[in-house]
Amino acid sequence: MASSSSFEVNQELAKYLFSEGSTLVMLNVPKGTDIGIDIKSWNIGENFRGIKMIPPGFHYIHYSAVDKFEEKSSRIGFIRWFKKAEFIVKRWDIREETLSSEPVSDEAIQGLKDNLLDLDRYLGPYPYDIWKQWQELTNRIDSDIVDRCTPSCGYISSVLELENVDDKSRIRGVDESRKRKRGLCLSVEQKEEELLPQLKPKQGTDLKLTKLPNLQYPEGSTPAEITKHLMDSSYTLDLLLSKLKNPIEVIGELQLAFVCFLVGQSLDAFEHWKLLVSLICRADCAISVRRQIYTEFLRTLEVQLIWIPEEVLYDIVASNNFVYHNLRLLFSNIEANTDVDVRLKSEAVRMRDRISSKFTWDFSNLQEEGEEDCPVIVNLDGE
Repeated sequence: MASSSSFEVNQELAKYLFSEGSTLVMLNVPKGTDIGIDIKSWNIGENFRGIKMIPPGFHYIHYSAVDKFEEKSSRIGFIRWFKKAEFIVKRWDIREETLSSEPVSDEAIQGLKDNLLDLDRYLGPYPYDIWKQWQELTNRIDSDIVDRCTPSCGYISSVLELENVDDKSRIRGVDESRKRKRGLCLSVEQKEEELLPQLKPKQGTDLKLTKLPNLQYPEGSTPAEITKHLMDSSYTLDLLLSKLKNPIEVIGELQLAFVCFLVGQSLDAFEHWKLLVSLICRADCAISVRRQIYTEFLRTLEVQLIWIPEEVLYDIVASNNFVYHNLRLLFSNIEANTDVDVRLKSEAVRMRDRISSKFTWDFSNLQEEGEEDCPVIVNLDGE
């Protein structure tokens, strides 16, 4: 049995959620459908009508249709900033096997509100045993980030709908005229890639995350400056932060990309998360002037490492230690950078010790250069 103190705390929390929490009604969802909110999901019964007592703030609603063989379809969901005591109604589209994007009429919504006492017994309460964990994962995501990053279609799918890239929009890896001029030959892999169709997400279906700048150094940089910027991504990080209303929003996007992977099973979001992790970890000069970002980044990444699925973590470790490699570089920069204040250095050491123990990652001898840390050689063609 729970202690009396914990019981009283839960009762207080329940009272708060009952008065301030939102209600999400989902009509006509078939029995057996996998329905979830945040980091919890259930196979629902035939009496399910939705979720009540949803805490105000950011949440991720997700679902997967289940066929007669109990096989789940790809996960679909939507993100939303819930205000206090909202009443939201969605209707299941049987033909499309998804929640319909068509709005429910005001009359139908009012009818449900008028019969709320009868409806209440068919609503499952928000699983507030996960609330604290969810807040730790998403505490830097605000309503502005949700509005800005939500796909135009309103829904996030784990399997993006793709379409062909027209010839004018194709990304050219190497300028064709320079290839001919310099007599370059394509490798077998490059020839195969040229034959493959180039695809992009169908317009309006992808997350509107901030695009990372292509520029890694200012135009007109000398070879020495180019080398410096290729080793230190502070210039590119500053370009990214200049696109945001507030620089700390980059941590909110990092969290959003992560939960869209963790909860929404979006590999595109995972790739964006990896790019942000690498960009932040490789920026040396930015550490001392962006102290708040790095303090929040260390805390956020440590929380996220707890939630990365085991098989994905093993894949990272087996494939060039993506997280370990980037953290080792960051810890090395923090340790050697004399402009970084003592408190941030201490926080980095404590995090380093905790994750070293958890993952048995070796962060000793940080100032020794590995092969991957050797200076970048800038190759100028003189044209």
